[in-house]
Amino acid sequence: MLAPLEALNRLTSRIIEAAIEVHRRLGPGLLESVYIECLIFELRAAGLAIQTQVHIPIIYKGVRLGTDYVLDLLVEDTVIVEIKSVRELLAVHRAQLLTYLKLTGRACGLLMNFNVPVLKQGIRRVLNTVPSRI
Repeated sequence: MLAPLEALNRLTSRIIEAAIEVHRRLGPGLLESVYIECLIFELRAAGLAIQTQVHIPIIYKGVRLGTDYVLDLLVEDTVIVEIKSVRELLAVHRAQLLTYLKLTGRACGLLMNFNVPVLKQGIRRVLNTVPSRI
């Protein structure tokens, strides 16, 4: 049995390999929705469990508000994957993923910008070091 960190590293590696395959075939410059659909295809083909468009309720002062955060992908109920197709990743993109990690209590997320010449340049691994607020 793998240690938790080893298992997490193996899972994120599998996700990154699938994303590289998508980027290798499609290249940069398409809409996020295209990359998401193709990545879902690759991850499912690799035998991974995927949840898409996962809603996280916004609770303010104990009241659930009428809108939710929406995650792009949750892989194996463990890693949150946020897909972008932007000129460059910004601090706000990392903050968005970190917020999702904190609200769900997940430990790791991958921020992927497909609008780069080489996908490895557009991947950021984000770790949650703060306990969940929920």
